[in-house]
Parts: sequence; structure tokens; C-alpha cells
Amino acid sequence: MNKPIIMIVDDNLTNLKIAKNALSDIYKVFTAVSAAVMFERLEGKQPSLILLDIDMPDMNGYDAIKILKSKPETKDIPVIFLTAKTDSDSEIEGLDLGAIDYIVKPFIPLLLRKRIELHLTLESQRQMLITQVTDLQSAILKTIVDLVESRDDISGGHVERTQFGVGILIFELWKSGIYREELESWDIELVLRSSRLHDVGKISISDSLLLKPGKLTNEEFESVKKHTIFGEQIIDTIMEETAESDFLKYARIFAGTHQEKWDGSGYPNGLRGLEIPLQGRLMAIADVYDNLTSERPYKEASTHEAAVRIIGEGKGTHFEPVLVDLFTKSSEQFRKIKGQRDFEFIKFFAELQEN
Repeated sequence: MNKPIIMIVDDNLTNLKIAKNALSDIYKVFTAVSAAVMFERLEGKQPSLILLDIDMPDMNGYDAIKILKSKPETKDIPVIFLTAKTDSDSEIEGLDLGAIDYIVKPFIPLLLRKRIELHLTLESQRQMLITQVTDLQSAILKTIVDLVESRDDISGGHVERTQFGVGILIFELWKSGIYREELESWDIELVLRSSRLHDVGKISISDSLLLKPGKLTNEEFESVKKHTIFGEQIIDTIMEETAESDFLKYARIFAGTHQEKWDGSGYPNGLRGLEIPLQGRLMAIADVYDNLTSERPYKEASTHEAAVRIIGEGKGTHFEPVLVDLFTKSSEQFRKIKGQRDFEFIKFFAELQEN
């Protein structure tokens, strides 16, 4: 069984030695004499917990934890401060910055072990609870998505395919460095999961409109267009009854903005250019591609080549030009996912990265 990794950061070599001796029979221990060394040694490692001294030269523990909590790859690592400070103000400051505990030096080795054991047990239980909640969210999400798809998607799979389409475009953006700062601020997994709710507002649209075999009248089309507003309202209602959720915030953006157009001629708000959130601009392409290449009650499915041509013609009007270029570049990936069911999400993106 692999031992949990503990990272100890202290400029005092005696403290490092005492802490390492107290813990190394239970844990895999890495030490660092400064925050700079800690960041170097964190590359490629994911400690179960960091013991971080506060008073260190060059960078103190308070500044170090701010950096840890600002990075997606380290923000969830539990941090316990080690310090000779005994005043309550210092302890409160440390806890406010995200530390889970505060151990005063000189520490007693046995007590140090017990405190770490307690926090790792609590962290394990927290992760288990998160997994259970995530599984529940996934089950509820799948039920809602299946309900939406059953309304007007004959072949099924539209929600999954658009999720993958958005993922392909995000991957291309990341490789190109475009919008890198914005993408780094996202929880990509949540963004992709939340994209599955982009059409949730169709629950409020009547079957007579969604399943109409012929062309909609202007009045009927105006009614269908309201699915974007209904989607926002449905998600707003959920948000009122639950804790603040990035997942729901992302979902609301997808639901409310995926029908906006780059030139301002879209709906529901006639947003133009960069006024449209990036999620909406990405979904606009993924959604249109899948709708074009899918059979609907009112039309035959277009070929992949025709869909690529139509999206290309919408460059600068319907769609953001840079995203159309990335779509064209990656259009064969869209062809691959078309017609598939039961996607293997992780495998698919692993193959993308290899290519």
C-alpha cells in the first residue's frame, strides 16, 4: 500500500529532522528549506498534506499559501501551519488564508502525528462525501438530460456530442494559447459537465412545436426561442434552493447564451462579439454542427462536409472567427464523434492529446 505523502517546509534544519523522524515510518516525507524549494518539489507530486512554516526568509508561509491556493493543481492540498507564533491574530490570519490547522513550535512528535492522522482521516471522509454528491449530481443530471433529449432528438446523443464538441474546441484553444488566462480560471471538468444543460429550457416548450414536421411560423419560432430564457429560469430556481455552485453558474451561461451570434443578431439578448461569454461562443459551434448533421422532424441530416462549409460561411457573423478557424482545423475530430454513443470521455481526450 502506498504511503500518503507529507511535505514539510521549514528553514530550520533541526525542525525538519524532528518532523521527518516523527513521520517517516508512517508517511512518505519530503522536506524543503524554503517556499521556493517547496514549489520546485511539488512539480509532479501531489502531497496528501503540507506542513508549512510561517517565518521563513524570502517568502513567508502566508505568501506561500496564497500561491498554493491560487493554482488549480495545488489549491486542494490541505495545509497546516507550523509556527512559534502564539497570538490569536496570527492564527486567525492563517486560517483565513486557507490553512486547516495551526501547530505551535516546538511541537511534540506524538501530538504532531495524531494531528496529521486526524486531518487525513477528515480529508478522506470529505473526498468520499464529494464523490457521493458528485455521483448523485451525475444521476440527476443524466435524468434531466435524457428528459430533454427525449423531446426532440430522434437519434439521441446530442447532449453528449455537443459536450465533446465543446471539449475539442477547448483543447484546441489550450494548445494555441488563445484565451489561456480565462481557461486557467475555469474548472474544465465542471464546464464540460454543465454544458449538458444548454438545452434544459426545452422542457418548457410544447411537443407540438418541438416535433412539428414542417417549418415553424414566425410566432412559433419566437416561442421556441424562449427556451434560452426558460433554461436560465430553471437553473435560477435550482440555485435558489442549493448552495452556491460553479457547476450551476456555468450551466446558466450555456443555457442563456448558446444562441447568441457574433454579429449581435442572435437571441435572447442580442449580445455581440466578446459580450457573449466564451462558453456560449463555443457551444454555438458545437450545437450548430450537431444540429446540422442530425435528423430532425423538420429536416434531413446534412453531411459532415456541408456542415463544415456552413459553419465556415458563418465566420464573423454567426460565429467568432478564431473559433471557426479552430473548428475547421479540428473538424475531423467532430466527424469521429458523430454517430457514436456511450462515449468514453477520458479515453477520448487522452487520444486527442496523443495526436
